[in-house]
Amino acid sequence: MTTKQNSTRLTSPQQWGFIVLRILIGWHFLYEGIVKLLDPNWSAESFLTGSQGFLSGAFQWMASQPAVLEVVNILNIWGLILIGLGLFLGFFARTAVYAGILLLFFYYIAYPPFQGFNFGVPQEGHYLFVNKNFIELMALVVLALFPQTLNIGLWSLLRRLGLRISLPVPKRSKNPGPATASAGSPEGSKSRRDMLKHLAFLPFLGGFAWAFMSNKEYGKTDAISGGTITLNQKSLKELEGEIPKGSLGGSKNVSRLIMGCNLIGGWAHARDLQYASQLFKAYNTEKKVFETLILAEKAGINTMNVCTLEQQDLINRYKKMFGSNLQTMIQAKPTKEDLYANIDKAIDMGVDIIQIFGATGDRWAQSGDTDLLQKCIDHTKRQGYPVGMGAHDIHAFYACDQAGIDVDFYFKTMHHDRYWSATPKEKRVPYMVAGSTSEHKEAYHDNMWCMFPEETVNYVEKSKKPVVGYKVLAGGAIPAEEAFQYAFDNGADFICVGMFDFQIVEDANLAIRTIKKAGNRKRPWYG
Repeated sequence: MTTKQNSTRLTSPQQWGFIVLRILIGWHFLYEGIVKLLDPNWSAESFLTGSQGFLSGAFQWMASQPAVLEVVNILNIWGLILIGLGLFLGFFARTAVYAGILLLFFYYIAYPPFQGFNFGVPQEGHYLFVNKNFIELMALVVLALFPQTLNIGLWSLLRRLGLRISLPVPKRSKNPGPATASAGSPEGSKSRRDMLKHLAFLPFLGGFAWAFMSNKEYGKTDAISGGTITLNQKSLKELEGEIPKGSLGGSKNVSRLIMGCNLIGGWAHARDLQYASQLFKAYNTEKKVFETLILAEKAGINTMNVCTLEQQDLINRYKKMFGSNLQTMIQAKPTKEDLYANIDKAIDMGVDIIQIFGATGDRWAQSGDTDLLQKCIDHTKRQGYPVGMGAHDIHAFYACDQAGIDVDFYFKTMHHDRYWSATPKEKRVPYMVAGSTSEHKEAYHDNMWCMFPEETVNYVEKSKKPVVGYKVLAGGAIPAEEAFQYAFDNGADFICVGMFDFQIVEDANLAIRTIKKAGNRKRPWYG
């Protein structure tokens, strides 16, 4: 027996174990490739965009270049399929092993499982240095060290297990042409027979592919890995244009649709539905928040309203991790005990725009402490930051005007009262949103944030400052298109809206449309 024959003969159960391992890894690669091929919405963009670690810049650059991304998508899909076929069938398996090692290495370094770099990768546990990609990579390295396990396909394995499959082999012609190594020699005939044995399982693979296609939803994922981070890329392609931008404070290029903070923070304003806030928090995990912000920026929303310093810290981590330029406008919450601490802390944390929290504006205006509001605004201006006045109640702005307070912009609730749960007009009193009472009939029901919509519209139409309308949906009571149009038609220059990830592209398109339709509104655009 020749040395070559000895090198390919399997003599131990361990070697058969290596072959089984190779076939299983091949099936995993093949299945991943087929699923991506059959899913018309699949793209590597979200995986590349979310990359972390020392080479994240290169991966994110690939995602930002449409032509490069298209090549990456093709190479990824067909690389998985061809590598999987090679490993599964034992056909060009050596090449498939080395190609698989290279592909898994790229997957590994895109999301290295190191301390501080494992955010955003959905996991069922915790990883440090070793994850599933690394384990599969090392398994292929081991297989590469035993080349005798690479030439035996699934056919031979089944025969070894005692299964007998009859395969017709074409008979040689009685009058063959000139003998060649590939056509007439025994080696050539054996090679053809081996190839046919390997290819005999292609119908088997086709049957599996058909079965999966007939009963699976390919837009979803089965496994938990870095590659399962997905964004609705198809919806991004449906954007109807660019969201117009304006200025708050004279120096900021702000999208006229601003991302709100309540949905991310879990403030549902769901009236009697006490569980809704917990549902919001359960859905908007830190990973989901980051995916939402990625999608928002891709849709042209470049500014977010931030409710708390804790949220600003979350946004800072997002910006550092993904190289984002997202601007933040924080709701400053000064206290009478320390007027400037919250403002100074926000500035230290890197906010871009500051507005006095609406509830603080309401309460201090109601109590006659407009001098404290003036001090906070002056303190912010001295440090060179745009500052706005926030309020739910229009009477707070009346009080500030009477006190001569000058701000860069207004942050005001703006929605109509034509929805079933709105507080009846005869029950509305000034500063109702800011207070509460134990009397059910007179209590604030967390169902209305612009108690005097007509007065608000009159005030906004006369204002010479940019106005950001918020709570325009009345806590989800008013349809988005209707709410956006009402706010822009009645003088809002920007609107701040809380959005789940699946609403972002639709809201971006609504903003583009409603701004165009509001072109003939009474009040000129400010900012």
